Amino acid sequence: MPSEELVIVGRLGRPRGLCGDVYVTPATDYPERFHGMREIHVSTANGWEIMTIAETSMIGDRPVIKFENVDTPEAASRLTNRNLAVPKDQLVSLPDGEYFIFDLVGCAVIEHASGERVGEVIEVEQCPANDVYVVKTASSEPLLVPVVGRYVKSIDIAAKRIVVDTSGLSNA
Repeated sequence: MPSEELVIVGRLGRPRGLCGDVYVTPATDYPERFHGMREIHVSTANGWEIMTIAETSMIGDRPVIKFENVDTPEAASRLTNRNLAVPKDQLVSLPDGEYFIFDLVGCAVIEHASGERVGEVIEVEQCPANDVYVVKTASSEPLLVPVVGRYVKSIDIAAKRIVVDTSGLSNA
């Protein structure tokens, strides 16, 4: 499966215990998504490998995965720092008003008042208070747009368009 059809949902951490379990650092707001999964794509030096999941549990807020045929801490440690991914059609459904970062990157940013194109979202920084869109503009400095109602007026993922009010904002 081509990597552009996959979405990273986590990263494997250190082994846990003596049976080959591995901690997962989720790259999702829904770590419970790992429960009930039977297989997952695991990154390798040559691309992606589909691995079968024998069992999943939660230790605190962190998922732990036991893969089939990974039965020792040594075998589990060889998986450390590998990414986990799922096909886009297996992503969790988001509530209204929430978006996947990969859907936001590449969206045109349009000024609310004038209708003129400001630039394009090149990154979404996740900060404790709110996310921030990093917008590539015609100038050499990116525009940072806090993702709050004061600045972000509408998001249309299908049209790849985000309307913002840039009054009060300045380039980084």
